[in-house]
Amino acid sequence: MEKRWVLKQKGDTSLVSGIAGELGIENALAELLVQRGVTSFEEAKAYFRPELSQLHDPFLLNDMDKAINRIESAKANNQKIMVYGDYDVDGTTAVALVYAFLKENGFEHLDYYIPDRYSEGYGISFQGIDYAQKENFALIIALDCGIKSVDKVKYANERGIDFIICDHHRPGDELPEAVAVLDAKRIDSTYPFNELCGCGVGFKLIQAYAQTHDIPFDSLYKFLDLVTISIASDIVPIIGENRILAHFGLKLINTNPRPGIESILGVANIVRKPEDEIKKEGAEAGLLFSRELTISDMVFVVGPRINAAGRIESGRNSVKLLVSPDMETAVSIAQTINDFNTERRTLDTQITLEALDIINKDDKLRKARATVVFNPDWHKGVIGIVASRLTESYYRPTVVLTQSNGLITGSARSVKDFDVYDAIDACSDLLEHFGGHMYAAGLSMKPENLKPFRERFNSIVSASITDEMLIPEVEVDLEVNLNQITPKFLRILKQFAPFGPGNMSPVFMTRDTVDSGHARIVGKNHVKMTVYQESVRSDPYSGIAFQQGEKFDLIQKGQSMNICYHIEENEWNGVKNIQLNIKDIRFCDESQ
Repeated sequence: MEKRWVLKQKGDTSLVSGIAGELGIENALAELLVQRGVTSFEEAKAYFRPELSQLHDPFLLNDMDKAINRIESAKANNQKIMVYGDYDVDGTTAVALVYAFLKENGFEHLDYYIPDRYSEGYGISFQGIDYAQKENFALIIALDCGIKSVDKVKYANERGIDFIICDHHRPGDELPEAVAVLDAKRIDSTYPFNELCGCGVGFKLIQAYAQTHDIPFDSLYKFLDLVTISIASDIVPIIGENRILAHFGLKLINTNPRPGIESILGVANIVRKPEDEIKKEGAEAGLLFSRELTISDMVFVVGPRINAAGRIESGRNSVKLLVSPDMETAVSIAQTINDFNTERRTLDTQITLEALDIINKDDKLRKARATVVFNPDWHKGVIGIVASRLTESYYRPTVVLTQSNGLITGSARSVKDFDVYDAIDACSDLLEHFGGHMYAAGLSMKPENLKPFRERFNSIVSASITDEMLIPEVEVDLEVNLNQITPKFLRILKQFAPFGPGNMSPVFMTRDTVDSGHARIVGKNHVKMTVYQESVRSDPYSGIAFQQGEKFDLIQKGQSMNICYHIEENEWNGVKNIQLNIKDIRFCDESQ
């Protein structure tokens, strides 16, 4: 699919040269900092050297004092507390975090609950509340869900069960009548940062409890691994507090991961270095694994395996894994979860092919500006992944639907700058439930509403999406020449991490490059090449262009090309070198 390249506007020249001088770095790197809102020495220090002391006071969250008072009351009166969370990564990590913290701080009457994706659906369920009543729970702490559960919280109140809501999704017109509603997206929110994930809100809850009871902050550090996995997997912006939390969480995962996380990495073939190698490198290196793990590893290795438990069987398995006290217990659960992940991959591949077949055989659907596909037999646990896959193939807002418990239920995904949540909200009278974000949402409806929903959703998208939005975009941070890429340049660039939404790994563009003549196809459809820029007599750089095999002939013939790429450090047999991860190629006769 053709992509449009959008080169970011350059920052103020005096600002860029000023920060370059203050930091002793070249202008290209200073330009990247200014793009990220870093315009002074102090801001650069906070960006490159985050500190946990920069985290906000948790009591700035509305209702935090009420939440802590209710938790203290439950402890004082020996009341049972249920820690309740959604079945995805964000929910299960949040439950593991709050449950483990309370457990180690003297709360004895405690259990956790993860709803069943198939019999209960997303979020707080009547079934879960009935279970809480039967087992005499007086307080439910809901994590990563509940902000729109007005009817469920009322149902619980009528049965003498209190709720504390810890959520990060957009609220509806009415907040639930809970003891406390912790959500920085509340209209009346006084909290300085509104992009926390669900697990992040859970962390603020335990931070507030620790502050109140003079529990040292150091004792909370061990939970930052869970918060980081959630930040990565829930695709929240890695800016502000999220960047601080992720910075320290990644350090923890790389040096001292909890048994549950180390066991997940193990079943994914990321294993510890031999003890003698770790000792030889010394405490300074600190890395337990053969390479430094990044946000990408949390997104593509750890997150999908934690998610797989809730997709295939029960998210309760993920919580068990994350609170496992030792490797022996953890490895057994991790292997089971890894098997679930293998099954999940088979299912999502099969269903994606079926969905693509539906689109390809329907001329009207193929040419539409939105995709809505339905099959009552599709596995509910993977339709969100399928929606993402279809968005990659047909770049447009996409809803994938199946049938479960008498309702049609589904997941939506979007494209850059189009708010799919708002489009679904405009269909709310046809829905039983919906929730989510600008780029991802979930929904359910009665079967008779499928046709009117499809028509209205398509109509809304068609009326509001532009032609430009339907072309995938490569946002280019900076144009550089290859001779600007030096080991020092890469060393400083690596300190821009952790990368993710809001702080993406920079995309560079270089004009008039050619392959040195050794390009080859690797894997299924990838091109391995070595490129250089004759105009500046640059050194050759190794490059890999994933899924771009159709361009191989022109690359091999030495056609001059403009390339967009990330700069990475590749390690092979203990030797590190710079590699260009080439996102897109334009041959010069077709470039603007």
